[in-house]
Amino acid sequence: MSKSLYITSVEPKSGKSLVSLGVMELLKSSLSRVAFFRPIIKSREDGGNDPDINLVCKRYNLQIKYEDTFGLEMDEALELISKDQKSILIDTIMAKCKRLEEEYDFVLIEGSDFTGSTSSFEFEINSELAQNLGAPVMLVLPAIRKDNDDILSDINLAIESYSNSGCTIIATIVTRVKKENFDSLKNEYKVNNTDTTPVYFIPENEIISTMTMKEISIALDAEVLYGKDNLMRHAYHTTVASMRLENFLNYIKEGTLVIVSGDRSDIILGGFLCSANKNFPRIMGLILTGGIYPDENIKKIIEGLDAHIPVILTKEDTLRTVFQINNIDSKVTPEDKRKIDIYLGLFESNVDTKMLKEKMIVYKSKSVTPKMFEYNLIQRAKSLKKHIVLPEGIEDRILRAAEVLLDRNVVRITLLGKEKEIKEKIIKLGLKLKDVTIIDPTQSKDFLDYCETYYELRKHKGITMDNAKDVMSDVSYYGTMMVYKGHADGMVSGSINTTQHTIRPSLEFVKTKPGFSIVSSVFLMCLPDKVLVYGDCAVNPNPTAAELAEIAMSSAQTAKQFGIEPRVAMLSYSTGDSGKGEEVEKVREATKLVRAKMPDILIEGPIQYDAAIDPEVASTKMPNNPVAGKATVFIFPDLNTGNNTYKAVQRSANAVAIGPVLQGIKKPVNDLSRGCTVPDIVNTVVITAIQAQE
Repeated sequence: MSKSLYITSVEPKSGKSLVSLGVMELLKSSLSRVAFFRPIIKSREDGGNDPDINLVCKRYNLQIKYEDTFGLEMDEALELISKDQKSILIDTIMAKCKRLEEEYDFVLIEGSDFTGSTSSFEFEINSELAQNLGAPVMLVLPAIRKDNDDILSDINLAIESYSNSGCTIIATIVTRVKKENFDSLKNEYKVNNTDTTPVYFIPENEIISTMTMKEISIALDAEVLYGKDNLMRHAYHTTVASMRLENFLNYIKEGTLVIVSGDRSDIILGGFLCSANKNFPRIMGLILTGGIYPDENIKKIIEGLDAHIPVILTKEDTLRTVFQINNIDSKVTPEDKRKIDIYLGLFESNVDTKMLKEKMIVYKSKSVTPKMFEYNLIQRAKSLKKHIVLPEGIEDRILRAAEVLLDRNVVRITLLGKEKEIKEKIIKLGLKLKDVTIIDPTQSKDFLDYCETYYELRKHKGITMDNAKDVMSDVSYYGTMMVYKGHADGMVSGSINTTQHTIRPSLEFVKTKPGFSIVSSVFLMCLPDKVLVYGDCAVNPNPTAAELAEIAMSSAQTAKQFGIEPRVAMLSYSTGDSGKGEEVEKVREATKLVRAKMPDILIEGPIQYDAAIDPEVASTKMPNNPVAGKATVFIFPDLNTGNNTYKAVQRSANAVAIGPVLQGIKKPVNDLSRGCTVPDIVNTVVITAIQAQE
């Protein structure tokens, strides 16, 4: 049985590196140890690493030595062929790949690049390697600059060629299909072909087809003069400024890269002023040619403007610069997270990933890695798409996270705030937020209804209608009311607001679930090979025995919700009956309360952390106990212990901590840390969506 998949093409620039990302995303959702291997890579005179290996290994944090990720460099392979030593070439590559198969659960193999005069040789080697390795093949074909007839002909020819070589093809991916041809091409293939091998079509995307300023600056060996923090911007259009400023302004579009001689002060200043002026489109960057630096006074003007346009300087003249840019072999880098997220969204939307994964995976790992866990969460959220409101709509990280979530079609999103300000911020950040809803609370059609609802719910506390209007003008209260009224399924906030500001509205009128008196929290701790639940590490400073029991029951339910079998350890400084004292008795009493209220839960306490997680320690301290050494849910006796422990584990064990996930509230509302990253926000929104599904 195969433990590998061979991704290959029959022509250059097919997009197979991006297909490798989509496939690796699938593999990492189910397998803990996946390797990436390229049989033959380009010979690199500068000693740099292969860009595809660099992309996949960094994106998925693959702990493989670089020399183990490829078989041979192209010049070595050609030398063996010239000496009629093809068998040595095949044996060398196979030996390296098989070593990876023995060490890893699965090996994803990406074929060579089909460049220059070696294409016929590369086809022969790729097909022969796939056959000898016993690896099924996934074909990748580009549709760029082809009509439907040519594309269909290429598909049939490629499938026939690899099939005749003895390869088993599990799927064919056609990339960069023109949007206007997408539906007709799919229909034509369906009508004209009866082959059972699936063929998937992925539409072209303008962002994936663009280059970043960083990519261009490296290719041109250019000097970065300004905007080094914005080099990941994408160039949607490229234009040469060769006319006077007043005429040139007519040719600027949103996201234009301007190429201009370094002595054209009028164009340089005009570009900066356009990007700071709402009446003109914003350029994404400037390339100054001829090795000419801007005049000192021009520099002063630029440095005094509140603009963040990347400006790079090349020694080449304008014509040569245009020629070099047109010949850049664009590669997606690990830093270009925007392109990666967009492509993964396209891949998942247009490929039957469930069927593909069933075909690919023949070995199922018992381990659960952070990547597997995060991927499975996203797939669960997508299975029943929910509507999440984000009150902090003006915050950069929130907007970037919203783009990721919308591109991957995970949830529907509403942003709260002043519409004009949010839209301007979206443009300034260069984001594409498709299908996002923006609501200014005080201007919304529901504002008065929300105020009246809040007044009715809180008038017994002395709230007046005027008070209600003031309160409901606050985005946290408005967002919470959307959830309360069923106009949104969940809310995520806290990137710029305090935990109290986020949670207080929920405590006032959403309230806790029946049978629960407190709101608590857990962190989902993603260790290298498992996911654990830690509670409460964020909300309750010093819970009573009854509150600790509630935290344990809520945490067990949360664990089940996210596919973790709950085995609850009630932590203390002693195990079993060995210790005495007020804190130990609190834990002991809480454990009794849980057993009485939820007898089906596996729970043990008091128990020390080492006895709860380490089977060897457990065999000494609590032999044959169903929780000791196997715990998945860890309940800390107080906030001081819990908060410090989760942070210690996060930093020391390099764990991914997802949370805090709030529990005990009737409807899902979750809090963010003010130091949260974009991935943290994405994970929290996904968690909230899954809670809403329940």
